Amino acid sequence: MSSRGDLAFEAFADPTRRAILRLLADEGESSAGDIASGIPSVGRTAVSSHLRILRAAGLVNERRQGRHRLYELRHEAAEEVMEFLAVLYRSSLADLKVRAERPAEG
Repeated sequence: MSSRGDLAFEAFADPTRRAILRLLADEGESSAGDIASGIPSVGRTAVSSHLRILRAAGLVNERRQGRHRLYELRHEAAEEVMEFLAVLYRSSLADLKVRAERPAEG
């Protein structure tokens, strides 16, 4: 995976960032304030920091509307991560099949 892909997995490692991504997936484009309201376990400043990380990882888009910043999930980035995980899953299933079909020793 690319270095941006590595950043995406680092971003996914944090439960607050996953909560932000879920919120954006459910609600669509949202302001930082709306996101912070939807995740009461952290403050607005922390949400802004998490949004910067998600943007750097290519997982969200940011656009300005007047003095507000609006954030939206980048579906393409989520698809890239899902494709990577699907390769691992298929590989694991293939390996399991080979082991299951191997004659028992003994």
